Amino acid sequence: MKIKFFWFTIFLSFGPQSACLAQGLNHTFLLGYDIGLFDTNVTSTKARLNFTSGSVNIIPETRKMAFLSTQGTISDQNGNLLISSNGCWIANASGDTMLNGTGLNPGTFTDDWDDPVSGLPIPNGNLILPFPGDSSKYILFHQTANYNANLRSTELYYSIIDMNLDSGLGGVILKNQIAIQNIFSWGIAACKHANGRDWWIVILRDNTYKIKKILLTQDGIASITTQTLDSLGPVPSQMVSVCTFSPDGTKFAYTYGTAGPNSYHDVRIFNFDRCTGEFTTLGFVPFYNDNSPGFGLSFSSTSKFLYHSSFHSIYQLNTDTTDIAASIDTVALNDGYYSPYPPFQTDFAFMYLAANGKIYLSSGNGVIDLHYINYPDSAGLACDVQMHSLHLPCFSARGSVNHPNYYLGPVIGSVCDSLVHVGINEDKRHDFHFSVSPNPVSDGFLKIIYLLPQNQTGFFEIFDISGRMVNKMNLPPWSTLQQIDISNLKPGMYNAIITSASHKESKKIVILPN
Repeated sequence: MKIKFFWFTIFLSFGPQSACLAQGLNHTFLLGYDIGLFDTNVTSTKARLNFTSGSVNIIPETRKMAFLSTQGTISDQNGNLLISSNGCWIANASGDTMLNGTGLNPGTFTDDWDDPVSGLPIPNGNLILPFPGDSSKYILFHQTANYNANLRSTELYYSIIDMNLDSGLGGVILKNQIAIQNIFSWGIAACKHANGRDWWIVILRDNTYKIKKILLTQDGIASITTQTLDSLGPVPSQMVSVCTFSPDGTKFAYTYGTAGPNSYHDVRIFNFDRCTGEFTTLGFVPFYNDNSPGFGLSFSSTSKFLYHSSFHSIYQLNTDTTDIAASIDTVALNDGYYSPYPPFQTDFAFMYLAANGKIYLSSGNGVIDLHYINYPDSAGLACDVQMHSLHLPCFSARGSVNHPNYYLGPVIGSVCDSLVHVGINEDKRHDFHFSVSPNPVSDGFLKIIYLLPQNQTGFFEIFDISGRMVNKMNLPPWSTLQQIDISNLKPGMYNAIITSASHKESKKIVILPN
């Protein structure tokens, strides 16, 4: 019953034989592959993870689309899932095939992984972005592998979705357009331009130190440029690479590794200029003493710590130090746990920084548990790695979803912050406010919609009439809506306050008897 896909035989085996509300564009993570394909006695139940600040809600669901490593999803501002894709086709909000949503990534490799198989095995091979300047359109960047190129990608495609079509469920109006052609490693990353509207999209050239950079504007692809990065370590010829930007957009990192008897992996870290799109070297961290492949990679929500995992270890790096390599701290060693029983060992595969500020880790094997890092912004063991502690109602293998920081705003004062903001003063261009609903509260749940000062974190507090704080939660800058459980509070009047940097705003709320 262990997942036995083609990727394992061509590359490596991951590990030894062995009622809910969502908020924001990036608050949904879909899991589950069609294990029934390999064991007809097992149902193909799947799962949806919806994130609120500090919590995750797990929803079992029957869904047509299955996933391995390739996943792109995006929701509306209220957390309603709009679009999902596993690299083979695109689904709409109802879970059905979107209008003109079949036939992504043409080629025999995609055909081999298409339905009834569970989607492409390419980590970060999908990326969905709001189209700059057009709230009704989205653009999906996507890649597949090519048998004739040693399973590297030979094209970076894009497809455009118009949500006005099909009664609001959306339709694909341009599909499989080639943005660039070359030989690429697996994985796409994106970061907001310094103007707060446009996007940088990057993909690594294979077997070189070159990175391709696409600037996406309201007019479409405005430019495609190439930069040669510093020649750190071995030449990065690698089928599975993970690249990611930090949430604040100032840093970029990618992994390089080889599998087999002499496994090797390292992490390469760069500063990033959101205005010019230029990378400059920040650090090179080889893991010579770890003899297992390693591909997991994620920044913490403050962008200070970078986490990297091999199959057996999780490492924390402090990217704010002058010698990042010297800051390596091993924060977890895999305990060999089997999920649910041998041979399903829950090793460490790919990482995902979720909207609740925690980092979730999938396993390379088909298992029913995820790991997570509880406090990624805390140094050392205080980050609190919880191994195989999030129990799923389905099997998942190498689960990963690619969400950039959709809420990153302009670099105020930068020469590239050139957009005209009609009616908004320079120092007020990213306003600070929040609203609460319902008010009064009768069912124990309070919804807050907020906008924090530009690129700042914040926190939400509730005080009773005596001034005693009875609830506190952190607010991430990459979200604008949170659902808060206040069912433990007694009926009465309270004062709700949001604080961020030097800004503070309060509102009175009333809790009614349930």
